[in-house]
Amino acid sequence: MTRLRYLTAGESHGPALVAILEGLPGGLEVSLKQISDELARRRHGYGRGPRMKIEKDEIRFLSGVRGGKTLGSPLAILIENTEWSKWEHVMSQEEQPGGRALTRPRPGHADLVGMLKYDAADARDILERASARETAARVAIGTVAKGLLGTLDTTVMSHVLSIGDAGIEGEVPAPTPDDVEAIDASPVRCLDPEASARMVAAIDAATENGDSLGGVVEVIAHGVPQGLGSHVHWDRKIDGRLAQGIVAIPGVKGVSLGDAFQIARLPGSQAHDEIEPDLGRATDRAGGTEGGMTIGGTLRIRFAMKPLSTLKRRLKTVDMATLEPAEAFQERTDTCAVPAAGVVGESVVALVLADACLEMFGGDTVADLRANHARYRERIAERTQR
Repeated sequence: MTRLRYLTAGESHGPALVAILEGLPGGLEVSLKQISDELARRRHGYGRGPRMKIEKDEIRFLSGVRGGKTLGSPLAILIENTEWSKWEHVMSQEEQPGGRALTRPRPGHADLVGMLKYDAADARDILERASARETAARVAIGTVAKGLLGTLDTTVMSHVLSIGDAGIEGEVPAPTPDDVEAIDASPVRCLDPEASARMVAAIDAATENGDSLGGVVEVIAHGVPQGLGSHVHWDRKIDGRLAQGIVAIPGVKGVSLGDAFQIARLPGSQAHDEIEPDLGRATDRAGGTEGGMTIGGTLRIRFAMKPLSTLKRRLKTVDMATLEPAEAFQERTDTCAVPAAGVVGESVVALVLADACLEMFGGDTVADLRANHARYRERIAERTQR
């Protein structure tokens, strides 16, 4: 059984991030430009701080690629920190680090619990790894996972539903891959122009007040194969795997498949996607999964991101050097990172679905994967023919 595994390493202000992706079949076309383009999407979005204007992602393959195609061996990607020279004295790996110790942990961040767990006197020992900068590594390998899914005609996209209390009103039709360009053209990655304007206004108001905003994002996969995941064990259920991956994104505090929270208020007669004579579904309330497996076609997953924990209006905390009341330190000043979180969510969903596809269809090469997928579709077609 082929599985896709990945690890990331590196600190926010360290010399580089590294991502290793194991289990890729041979023959998959990959390019640094595709990855660079996705990393640029992650940096954009209204409400980001000044760091995003200077932050660049210089990337290179370390292994697993030759002639623009994967070899079947582990793929390693390096994302260099172009600002490393400015931080080397602070993040020195062998000499005594410089800079002031950060001893006033921020509520809502990993600072305090991490300092206690790892017996750290300086919150920087914790926050550098807990930083959302690590998600750049996940986006890099998520781009490769998207490419793998593309060989099976599966695409993954996202859009923002709300920021703060400003959002799309009424029914939200699921965007299609043809809408991606228009979504990315919106400063908040929202397809609805009126809702987009309200979100921008909400971010402006929060910025003026020295505050931050969270929001809700929907990730949509189109052309998903039927039967990914399994009902037989808890750790093979596709919805559980998706939920784990999404909630592991920094700042994400809630997730739902399809219209979960809306249908929780409805009777069962109005909550399920009834099966049509052709075995299709007229509705999409479940979000594309049943019994821990994909039903095929479209998959929808929504997640809620909390407001960022670093504010110009500093929150109350305790100085761990003195145990006296204090104001939390300020590390960065983004007002909102919800649009960027959508891009990260796409990568996480792509990694989970790519893993499930390899688990189900296997193969040492992309040609094997596609052939196994085609045979599976033929078997399903034979079973459903009248």
